[in-house]
Amino acid sequence: MDLAQRNPTIASLLETSRNFADTHANRFGEAVTVVPGLSIVRSTFPGQLQVAINKPLIAIPLQGRKRVTSGPDTYDYGPGEALVISADAPTQSQITKASPTAPYYALVFEFDPVILRDLMTDGSVNAVQASAIKIEPVDVKVADAALRLMRLLEQPKALSALHSGMSRELHYWLLESRHGSTIRRLGTEHSQADRIGRAIKVLRQEFRQSLRIGTLAKLAGMSEASFHKHFRSITTLSPLQFQKQLRLIEARRLMLASGQTVTNAAYAVGYLSVPQFTREYSRLSGAPPRRDIQLSGDSFK
Repeated sequence: MDLAQRNPTIASLLETSRNFADTHANRFGEAVTVVPGLSIVRSTFPGQLQVAINKPLIAIPLQGRKRVTSGPDTYDYGPGEALVISADAPTQSQITKASPTAPYYALVFEFDPVILRDLMTDGSVNAVQASAIKIEPVDVKVADAALRLMRLLEQPKALSALHSGMSRELHYWLLESRHGSTIRRLGTEHSQADRIGRAIKVLRQEFRQSLRIGTLAKLAGMSEASFHKHFRSITTLSPLQFQKQLRLIEARRLMLASGQTVTNAAYAVGYLSVPQFTREYSRLSGAPPRRDIQLSGDSFK
C-alpha cells in the first residue's frame, strides 16, 4: 500500500493535483495556476538532468521520486516528504521515478517574503540560521492547507475572493511546521539573507546587462567585499557565476521553448561571443547547446 492510500489527505491532494496537471500542463510538464507561486509538475518518464536557480520554495512530490543536487549535497525524496529551498541556490535535479501509468506529480509553492515577514512580525516565529536546502516529512496541516488551496482552483468565484487568505494560511502552517527553521530566515527583515535577496531580485531582472557589483552591494547595504562574501555564503556562487547561470538557463529556455538558434539565444541573454557561450553552456549542461536541445526535445515528444 503506497502513501496516498495510507494518508487520505495526500491521496486527495494527489487526485486534485493530477486532475489539474493532466488538463493544464504544458509540453514541459508544468501546470501554472492563477495562485501566485503555485504550480504542479507532471512527468510520465524519468528525465534528463535539469539545471536551475530556483526561487525559495517548497516542493511536495505526490507520486514518483526526484533527486536534487546542490553543491556537494544530494537529496532523494518522494511522497510523504518535502524539499524546502530557502535561498536562491543553484540546483541540478532529475525525476528518477515516473511512467505513463504512474506519472510523477509534485506540488510546488514559492514563498512570498512579504507574507513571511508579516507573519513573523506577529510574533509567530523567531528567525534562526539553517541550511538553505532541507528535506522533512510533510506536515499534516501543511498538506491540508495545500489541499484546500488546490480545491479552490475548481471554484473560480471563491478563488478570487479567498486565495490570498488561504495562501497566507499555507505560509503560516509552513512556518509553524518542522519546515519552519529552514524558511524563517526569508522573512527576517534586514538579515543577511534579506539584504542579499534584494540584490538577487534585481540581478534576476537585469541579468542580461553588464554586472555592476557596486550597485548590487549598495542595494544590499554592504561593502563590495562583504557583499561577495555573503552572496557566496547564501547562494554558493559568486555574483558573476550566478549571473552566468541565469543567462545560460534562460538561453536554454529560449532554444527549447521558442526554437531560437544558438546564436540568437546567446545574444538575447547578453553574450557578445557565441564561442564563449558554447563553452560555458557545455560546462554547465555537459553537452553543446545543439546536442543538449536535441536530446531534451526528443524526450518531450
